[in-house]
Amino acid sequence: MTSAKTPEQCETMIDVRAGVDEVDRALVALLVRRFGYMDAAARIKPDRGAVRDEARKAQVLENVAQEAIAAGLEPDRLRAVWNELVEQSIAYEAVRWDRLRAEI
Repeated sequence: MTSAKTPEQCETMIDVRAGVDEVDRALVALLVRRFGYMDAAARIKPDRGAVRDEARKAQVLENVAQEAIAAGLEPDRLRAVWNELVEQSIAYEAVRWDRLRAEI
């Protein structure tokens, strides 16, 4: 894997795109890990109704907003991205929960 330039070092759109592609690869690897936790949650939760936990969702979104503020980013923008991530995670977990119980 090549190391892309930092944003401050970029001089061309080729540099920028290489950096974005490198970040995207890292994000996919992190999302694979995150969805692995959804697999674990599907295995652990005793009933399907526990898959959607609105209090936990709110906590995750608030955590992200606070991290965004600390990093100098717009919290609403990251909250929107994470809202979609959490919704996709819930949908994934529900499917996994159903599949695991169908195998029994």
